[in-house]
Amino acid sequence: MKTRITELFGIEHPVIQGGMHYVGFAELAAAVSNAGGLGIITGLTQKTPEDLANEIAKCKSLTDKPFGVNLTFLPGFVSPDYPGYIKSIIEGGVKIVETAGRSPEAYMEAFKTAGIKVIHKCTSVRHALKAERIGCDAVSVDGFECGGHPGEDDIPNMILLPRAAEELSIPFVASGGIGNAQQLVAALALGADGINMGTRFIATIEAPVHQNVKDSIVSASELDTRLIMRGLRNTERVMKNVAVDKIVEIEKAKGADIAIDDIMALVGGVYPKVMTEGAMDAGAWSCGMVAGLIHDIPTCEELVTRIVSEAQDIIRSRLAQLV
Repeated sequence: MKTRITELFGIEHPVIQGGMHYVGFAELAAAVSNAGGLGIITGLTQKTPEDLANEIAKCKSLTDKPFGVNLTFLPGFVSPDYPGYIKSIIEGGVKIVETAGRSPEAYMEAFKTAGIKVIHKCTSVRHALKAERIGCDAVSVDGFECGGHPGEDDIPNMILLPRAAEELSIPFVASGGIGNAQQLVAALALGADGINMGTRFIATIEAPVHQNVKDSIVSASELDTRLIMRGLRNTERVMKNVAVDKIVEIEKAKGADIAIDDIMALVGGVYPKVMTEGAMDAGAWSCGMVAGLIHDIPTCEELVTRIVSEAQDIIRSRLAQLV
């Protein structure tokens, strides 16, 4: 299956594993790339640029296929050493970067000078157009269904993707709520050049997270996520748990007076406890509505092959018979 995305990134299948905090380590990125997709190391999970350099080297030892690094530019409690992380990416020979959050404009010259292709994650058409204007090579269009930060417009992919197709000239992939072959076919029909999956890749054999996390996703339905931090205009879709119930209670009680300090203990620094230790109620962790479509824990090879082969079958058989 060839699309503008497979041609741009030199990959076999139009399937990207998005950056995920304390999930996007070398093991997972390499497994996705070896399966013919594009694996992504999550840069800011690495505590220092030196740690990222080591993770890049590890990934190179596990795959000879293209892989990328995610850098998320979000307002945080401590400003990361972005120039240091970018230096590690460049010196590590990585040629693909997934950016997210705030605009990567300040760093585009460094990326372009190093011959790095940039795909920026956007939750609206206007942000996608800005990414195109500043020189991004592609965008990942992230619908309201996604785990993590869906933006503040609440536009689902059935609307967002064809709107992006109307406006964009550069390739784009569908992101948010994606997890099976039917959705790959739908994304292509709506104008996308591939798919980006986050939550679906957590529930794989190679994902370096605690088994409790994988089991939680498999057992969840599409009704088991919640939106938090809406009052802070930093909305996040997370898996429902005891901590999230507390956050919702605090937000309801505080109303317009809510501040990040009110929920800091339940959202800050919780990922190691959840993803590594398997403490599922330790705090809020990102999860997409696609959990309702996830029923097994395959290898990345099995997952990517299944999605692509079933998508081809849908196109060749069911859809071909309708015309």
